[in-house]
Amino acid sequence: MREDNASPRADARLPLPGLLALAAAGFITVLTEAMPAGLLPQIGASLSVTPALVGQLVTVYALGSLLAAIPLVAFTRSWRRRPLLLLAIGGFAVVNTVTALSHDYALTLVARFFAGVFAGLLWALLAGQAARMVPPALQGRAIAVAMLGAPLALALGIPAGTLLGNGVGWRPAFLIMSALSVLLLGWVRWQVPDFPGQAAGSQQSVRRVFLLPGVRPVLAVMLGFVLAHNILYTYIAPFLAHAGLGERVDLVLLVFGGASLAGIWVTGLLIDRWLRELVLAGTAGFAVAALLLAAATGSQVLVFVAVAVWGVAFGGAGALFQTASAQAAGDAADVAQSMVVTAWNIAIAGGGLVGGVLLQSRGAGALPWSLIVLLVPALWLAWRACAHGFPRAGAVAGATAL
Repeated sequence: MREDNASPRADARLPLPGLLALAAAGFITVLTEAMPAGLLPQIGASLSVTPALVGQLVTVYALGSLLAAIPLVAFTRSWRRRPLLLLAIGGFAVVNTVTALSHDYALTLVARFFAGVFAGLLWALLAGQAARMVPPALQGRAIAVAMLGAPLALALGIPAGTLLGNGVGWRPAFLIMSALSVLLLGWVRWQVPDFPGQAAGSQQSVRRVFLLPGVRPVLAVMLGFVLAHNILYTYIAPFLAHAGLGERVDLVLLVFGGASLAGIWVTGLLIDRWLRELVLAGTAGFAVAALLLAAATGSQVLVFVAVAVWGVAFGGAGALFQTASAQAAGDAADVAQSMVVTAWNIAIAGGGLVGGVLLQSRGAGALPWSLIVLLVPALWLAWRACAHGFPRAGAVAGATAL
């Protein structure tokens, strides 16, 4: 283990134990967020509320992340990084324990809100922490490893968590999440180095970070991409019913999860040399997948092909956008990451809202077309942001910024 404040070694090896600890933190975060969705009947019966009200446990979690990420990161910029990371992980142990023991719906809502607050802080820290653990040439790959927990949780953790909850009960499942968080505290303390926060004199305001060249293009492209993803992912079941695959939702999601893992693997290999190209290829690939889904009525094979392309494109998206924002913001990377967290949660909420309106007014067949409307401008913005945001290799500093 490196001593606190040690400089990263200038060799080609990643500090995998520490990076995987960060990935495990992301895994627990996503699993904590989504597990109620798979255990709606159990939780509803235990708390004597309807499934619709149980669904709000996910909503208030996202709200906590949305409201807290930017102000919390701005407030804690001078704090040392590892204690702050440990505070966020320890917070999960506390709120998951409260959730498991609570028999009051209002108290459970409060616990879930603060779970979202800790999640917003944690996600804002992960990329910057990973980047500081390695030399510049390996920062993209390090962030990709640290981001691995999210797609793993979506592909494997949530089904496993649902199975566990159905087997032992939802309360023991949340207590197990708390125990894992406690174990993770030790892992992070052992393997993740500490770094100082920003000195007061070097801190930039949130507004100034937002106005840095490259930050706004990254946020805009990410918002369009993630909003498109959530419109379809949130309402994948009615769309698949429209496409004649209503009984194969589980298999389609399995294909998506497997493709997402492939996507983050490819991203991890190439991100440090080909970040711009990966963003363009992923956005274009997602748009092509949406076009295939729009034309896939009656062709189940085409649906599976499109979902696989979509999964590959989405798998590396988190690492790509977080790496791009960290590079654009420099020393203010944590503040930029808090903006990424906020925009990501806006896209989650917006996907549910926009998709729901489209589903009610136009039907499930309109969903893929709405994705194209979002992804084409996002692709154009990414292409235009060639000097800052998603720069070409060797882009001149004086190039016109978007």
